[in-house]
Amino acid sequence: MNNKWNLKLIYETEEDFNNDLNKCLDYVSKIEGLKGKLNNNVDIKKYFSLNKELDQLLSKVFSYASQSHHLNQKEVSAAKRYQLVYQKYLEAVSRLSFVEPELLQNKYEDLMALCDSDSDVANSRFMIQKLFKRQSHVLDVKTEGVMALYNDATTGYQNLYSALCEQDSTPKKVTLTSGKEVLVSHATYTSLLQSLESQEDRRIVFEALYSYYDTHKHTLSGIYKGIMAGENAERINRGYNTTLDMFLDSNDINTDVFKSLIDVASNDNEAIKRYYNLRKNYFKLDNLYTYDRFLQFRKTDINFTYEKQKELVLEADKELGSDYYNKACKVLEDGRVDVEPCDGKYNGAYSTHIYDKGTFILLNNTNNLESAFTLAHEAGHSIHSMYSIEAQPYETHDYVIFVAEVASTFNEARFLEYMLKNTKNKDERIVLLQKAIDNLIATFYRQALFAHYEYLAHEKYEAGEVIDEEVLSNIMKDLYKKYYGLDLSKEELTKYVWAYIPHLFRSPFYVYQYATSYAASALIYEKVSNGDKEQFDKYINLLKSGGKNYPVKLLQEAGVDLTKPDAFRAVARKLDSLVTLLENELK
Repeated sequence: MNNKWNLKLIYETEEDFNNDLNKCLDYVSKIEGLKGKLNNNVDIKKYFSLNKELDQLLSKVFSYASQSHHLNQKEVSAAKRYQLVYQKYLEAVSRLSFVEPELLQNKYEDLMALCDSDSDVANSRFMIQKLFKRQSHVLDVKTEGVMALYNDATTGYQNLYSALCEQDSTPKKVTLTSGKEVLVSHATYTSLLQSLESQEDRRIVFEALYSYYDTHKHTLSGIYKGIMAGENAERINRGYNTTLDMFLDSNDINTDVFKSLIDVASNDNEAIKRYYNLRKNYFKLDNLYTYDRFLQFRKTDINFTYEKQKELVLEADKELGSDYYNKACKVLEDGRVDVEPCDGKYNGAYSTHIYDKGTFILLNNTNNLESAFTLAHEAGHSIHSMYSIEAQPYETHDYVIFVAEVASTFNEARFLEYMLKNTKNKDERIVLLQKAIDNLIATFYRQALFAHYEYLAHEKYEAGEVIDEEVLSNIMKDLYKKYYGLDLSKEELTKYVWAYIPHLFRSPFYVYQYATSYAASALIYEKVSNGDKEQFDKYINLLKSGGKNYPVKLLQEAGVDLTKPDAFRAVARKLDSLVTLLENELK
């Protein structure tokens, strides 16, 4: 079995990659030749045709460059290739900044009529609708060109974060109380905290990782402030009231959805505090620290090798029908999943896809139950991609994260139900219930907490307040008390969790969508697991819809209305019931 990516599925040779990169530059030049001409049907049609070809090629070369870079971010040649593609992408954005202002000079009705009369342009209908919806925030050609020139400077802060926290960081060797030495890295951190029985050993491992953020706290807060400065400048130039408004607008998400999420998550969380108190009492701890949250109530002797994980995930998906199961098999084929952790490899896990080349999954598998659920999660993303690619033209196949996490958490829920149903062992049942609780807290409450942090940090910046590591850490300390009931003054390094989460630096106002998606997924899966065939059909239609409409509308069609707090409150009720089940099992 080949547990490495086969990137030859994308490009056989480096020459093929370079040829496509050069073609991208040719397409940019051809579109640039339409400058000043996007006011008639002939040239508008040319633009949409050329743009589709450019976008597909750019997606392909960018995926290849980033995937090869993520396998080992310390490899110089891969890093250079990635930087080259990234620079060319920014150059293309700058050179083509005239397009949107010129298209907006046309009448909306005329462009819709062109979509009606021309099948080649018809697939771009939703893109045109989105463009005109945010028309008031698109500037004139000259100003858009000037702003595009600053893209490299503003995104440079994100690259600095990656360089500091991934490329320049190295695993740290520490000595445990037993005298044993272990190597602490992002890849081994969680599994070590799960396995160490001594609280002092867990503290040693925790501080080995988090002391890096303490050492670099001033640099990291400066990077974060630089990112917010770039966002704020764009926010002001484009006429948005807040940075949050700017990030929500492109997907037509009302700020009430965001605020309803953080309101429910920050106030309806007594079940979390009950669960953490259960942990404290069960493990006879004087104080419960954040690094104690990985302790296992029971241990299981299931051999969770990657091969075993794959077998179990596929068995679980088999119950969702042959079409779904066949797609699950396809996304987990050899060469499409990179399994093992290694020095320099991108932290965490993700699924990606290329329209005409299929899906790819990156893991950092540590052969435990956590890794099995991660596999189920990422397979759910890839299955979503396959449905979308099959059902949608290129222009509308790509879905946004607001919808994406529904598919991944749905597949996780399917895996959990399968495991609970098929175990007769009480210890395994306890392990699975704990996993369900920990996953819910991590996906819903933890992500809502981080979103709340972003909201408060940006609010302070926009009000002209000083932003430094103390301000950012104090926000986090207050939120940990409000959400979890944990006093971070007793474990000073945890306050730097804002520096530990790469999404906060790379993808502002992104993580809240994990929580909204989880809420939607939980409602959908509850009905599906109760045998609601109509709901399952709606769910598959959601996967097939790709990005053909705004995400809130797509979810409404699938039976979930996130403009109301009901879905978020349902998650709180679910957590309460799971904690009750675990309490009863432990008795």
